[in-house]
Amino acid sequence: MSILIGYLCVSRSYHRVPLFGQETFHWKLFTAHGNDTTTKLSAKVDAARLIMEFVLLDTNPQPTVSAALFFTDRTGKPALLDWSRFGKISFEARCFPAATIRVNLSTFDDKLTKPGDLLTYRAPSAYINCNQDGARSELDLAHLTIPQWWVDVNKITPSDLGYALDKVAQFEVGTSNGSRAGTPSRIEIANIEMHERKYDYLYFLAAFLVLAWAGFGFWFVKQYAVALAKDLQARMQNDLPLVAYQRLALEPHREREKSALLRLLATRYADSELDLETVVSETGVNRTKVNDILKAEMGYTFIAYLNKLRLAEASRLLVEDTSSSIAEIAHSVGYKNPSYFNKLFKEEYECTPKAFREVFEKVAREPAP
Repeated sequence: MSILIGYLCVSRSYHRVPLFGQETFHWKLFTAHGNDTTTKLSAKVDAARLIMEFVLLDTNPQPTVSAALFFTDRTGKPALLDWSRFGKISFEARCFPAATIRVNLSTFDDKLTKPGDLLTYRAPSAYINCNQDGARSELDLAHLTIPQWWVDVNKITPSDLGYALDKVAQFEVGTSNGSRAGTPSRIEIANIEMHERKYDYLYFLAAFLVLAWAGFGFWFVKQYAVALAKDLQARMQNDLPLVAYQRLALEPHREREKSALLRLLATRYADSELDLETVVSETGVNRTKVNDILKAEMGYTFIAYLNKLRLAEASRLLVEDTSSSIAEIAHSVGYKNPSYFNKLFKEEYECTPKAFREVFEKVAREPAP
């Protein structure tokens, strides 16, 4: 779900606005050329395509022509468009014959520009290669270049090459200095689109991911706690026959040594001084037979069985005696060292005594379904 919502939000955040498709977009078509540089120059807009047809003459060392969409309001008066929200402009360019063409904007400068004099407008531009097959070009509006001729004409410092996109006066397409002279030529610019990022979609995505994953995390932790509690309860049930508060069924142990041994462990397991030597001394069963009996009857060695009894009782006390600290419970079941008790408990129940208690407390607080 996160991947799907993320894909939709990110893809929709890249928004394209057709230049000619905007209801508030109005323009006039202007053409420009040097003195005696063309025998023919015509330009038109047909089906959202800017079309130029021309022939350059070589009577001028650097013949150039251009056509521009000069922006106006509804009444036909010059207007300045705010393109500051757009990051890129793209279009399909087709040239007959192949050539390098120039694309530039005219932007209003509050300190320098004289209304009506386009030479005083800043002219950020870029050059693109164009051929008969046509290709889509994309320009980064924030990284266009101010031409040197404009710097020289307006006598500004070479370091003053910035421009703003909040007051754009026109969009212009023209030939470059390398265009062929004496050859009938045609330039077509189609499907002009402005690109912007709609960050509302990204803000929504961020909020969705935070809430969705926080909710999932809460649900997961809750389900994990319930599952862990069930697992621990099952382990406690399995250990109930071993704990001291439940009587051992001694009838199957017909031999006196077995009965004496199991009875002693069931009543003295919480004694921190209880060890194998004490058991041997008080039951009269030798060391080897103690382990043999416990392995045969319970499946444990003496130390393992003693720890099993102590940890099973500790698990019960952790749930039922919430007023006692973990260290107090450790001492009450025969462990002098709480750290050693924690280590053995974690090996047995796969969690610390503190986590064990917290799981059961949390489950106890949950309302019954």
